[in-house]
Amino acid sequence: MGRTQVKSLPGGAVDATALASRNGPEAILRRQAAREPAARTYARALPIVPVRARGLTIEGADGRRYLDCLSGAGTLALGHNHPVVLEAIRKVLDSGAPLNALDLATPAKDAFLTELYRTLPPGLAERAHVRFCGPAGSEAVETAYALVRAATGRSGLLAFTGSGRGTAGRALGGTSADTPDTRVARLPYPQGYRCPFGVGGERGADLAARWTESLLDDPGAGLPLPAGMIVEPVQSEGGGVIPAPHTWLRRMRQLTADRSIPLIVDEIHTGVGRTGAFWAVEHSGVTPDVMVLSKAIGGSLPLAVVVYRDDLGIGEPGTPVGTFPGNQLAMAAGTATLAHVRENALAERAATLGQHMLDQLQELASELACVGDVRGRGLMIGVELVDPEAEGGSGFSGAPGVAESGAAASVMPRSGRHPLPAAPELAAAVQQECLRRGLIVGLGGRHASVVQLMPPLTLTDGQAAAVLDRLADAVRTAARCRGGGAADAP
Repeated sequence: MGRTQVKSLPGGAVDATALASRNGPEAILRRQAAREPAARTYARALPIVPVRARGLTIEGADGRRYLDCLSGAGTLALGHNHPVVLEAIRKVLDSGAPLNALDLATPAKDAFLTELYRTLPPGLAERAHVRFCGPAGSEAVETAYALVRAATGRSGLLAFTGSGRGTAGRALGGTSADTPDTRVARLPYPQGYRCPFGVGGERGADLAARWTESLLDDPGAGLPLPAGMIVEPVQSEGGGVIPAPHTWLRRMRQLTADRSIPLIVDEIHTGVGRTGAFWAVEHSGVTPDVMVLSKAIGGSLPLAVVVYRDDLGIGEPGTPVGTFPGNQLAMAAGTATLAHVRENALAERAATLGQHMLDQLQELASELACVGDVRGRGLMIGVELVDPEAEGGSGFSGAPGVAESGAAASVMPRSGRHPLPAAPELAAAVQQECLRRGLIVGLGGRHASVVQLMPPLTLTDGQAAAVLDRLADAVRTAARCRGGGAADAP
């Protein structure tokens, strides 16, 4: 038998759409399973072969269309193939400029930095330097750690339980319990639903802050003064979309400043308008010493940078920067994305629409006992699924109600009862029911029991309604199949 003929594009490139249609999505998925390890993440839960995409919509090789609320794990602030991003990329391609310039000065880099500086928190922008590094967020975290270690002459890092894999967890040997590393001291991250101190709310946040302060000041704690503290303003996959209380984050800023510990804010998932402010740390009025940026800043292409206060950049000459900091396409796409978000007030739009979506999902939580918690900030939303038939739980929240006002709302457990055990199997079933309805969602949290929504900032009201309808229908169906049932009557 002869080989399948695949149409070639000018220059010898292969037409991916033609390849998918000739071989079929099932064949492509089989080859992926045979050639790639089981460690592949999204492909195991989302067996689709995307061939076209625009905005919120992905089209698979089988012709089905999906609403994409995964957004490349938060990479696509403007959705797929936004016109301003495509135009920026085309201009670089047509200009004849080098696509990789290492760390040399180029017009694309200058434009990117100029736009980035426009968006930075004022207290940091006035004294900011930017270090380009490898294109992944984990490499940016490694770079930030090396920076504060050199600046302070100290080692060790303060991080928080539930920090995302791929950030401090993977880069430094682990902030997660399954990858221990003595260089990283893990501190309690405050949360309403599963408070580590069993009280929740402002009291739980206060206890978390007191624990951190005690650990730093107790000479018998065995913790030397660290090189830095790294914190996510909203914990993403590792925690399952847990917004940091504003008062707690401000206390972290104060206690680190008082002890000359650089504060590193991880904005890999939360930056570029995602949470309703251009940078999530701005909600709390905090100015960090270092910001770690990736994902959305490249406008869908790989790019990562570390922004830091200028006096931390000691011993910089000769510091390796890697091979790919000079990706001109990513810088052009990133510039277009940053400018479009800023000029069109998309962060403010995310705050308004995100609050509306949270309000709608809170109604679902009051209807279904399997929805333990709804939380988020802006267009970064988590729905935690639980087992209403199980006994017990780990920790509990205090009085029922909303933990914080605004787009950081989190529904407390009904009647102030103990939170129910996580239901990862139910969450996986909901994800599959969503897929059957043409909706792509992510899963996160310590037990992979939190359904996560990270739609593009260009989401319309009509699209938001469609997303919520499909998600609610998926949760109801999965709950019925597993006996999740409706909430107890008041």
